[in-house]
Amino acid sequence: MNNNKTKVAVLVSGGGTNLQAILDAEKTGIIKSGEVVLVVSNKTGAFALERAAKAGVKGVTITRKAAGSQEAFEEQLTKTLEETGIQLIVLAGFMSILSPEFIKRWDRKIINVHPSLIPSFCGQGFYGLKVHEAALAKGVKVSGATVHYVNEIPDGGEIIFQKAVRVYPNDTPEKLQLRIMKQAEWKLLPAAVEKLSAEIISK
Repeated sequence: MNNNKTKVAVLVSGGGTNLQAILDAEKTGIIKSGEVVLVVSNKTGAFALERAAKAGVKGVTITRKAAGSQEAFEEQLTKTLEETGIQLIVLAGFMSILSPEFIKRWDRKIINVHPSLIPSFCGQGFYGLKVHEAALAKGVKVSGATVHYVNEIPDGGEIIFQKAVRVYPNDTPEKLQLRIMKQAEWKLLPAAVEKLSAEIISK
């Protein structure tokens, strides 16, 4: 653990492909100012935790079901984050809406990646393949990804980075999802982690 680096926690719910992109960017030196020191899953047995273990990063599972309520879940989460000295939180495929109180506590310290060009196809109910299904149903020619600060409105926080990705006539939601991940999400998210980590340690 490097004391000159921003301590980053990544919150996950599933496979952790965006987590992998961050870990890889750390290894290749794209992320120089931050270090992932904690991965938290809100789903038992999430593959993302195996990715964390492989990278030598501490992984923990905190579920709302086990905690008993959203409040208790967030209390446990806050305790874990604070004990680890976390300075930046990255939501990477984290399928749980956090309360306004939690978000306020970590104001401008939580970022999320969304698989569309916000304000298109975002907000409540738009996640995973649903975003790409909606984009294709609308017939858009360009989609992409957005990294933004998290505020109390789902996908409503200030935009940090966006990248456009072309949509092709024969696209399926799965094809479009993969292209957006490869061309946008996996590039933007590490870039945002580096940008904010550098800002945090320079303060």
